[in-house]
Amino acid sequence: MGKPVISGTRITVELILEKLAAGETPQQILEAHPRLSDEGIKAALAFAAQNSTTRKGKRPESRYCHICKS
Repeated sequence: MGKPVISGTRITVELILEKLAAGETPQQILEAHPRLSDEGIKAALAFAAQNSTTRKGKRPESRYCHICKS
């Protein structure tokens, strides 16, 4: 199993989260990655929230979301 990526791209959820954590805006990320959409960024955030190991102390339920794949 690889890292989850945005469907139709090789852009990982991890890369999007790292860029946002470093202070880049969604617009800056979209400009740097033309194949990425605003929906892809939102899906990456939703995927991370859904699969957070710290959320209520539960392990991730899935490695997939509607736009992400791994």
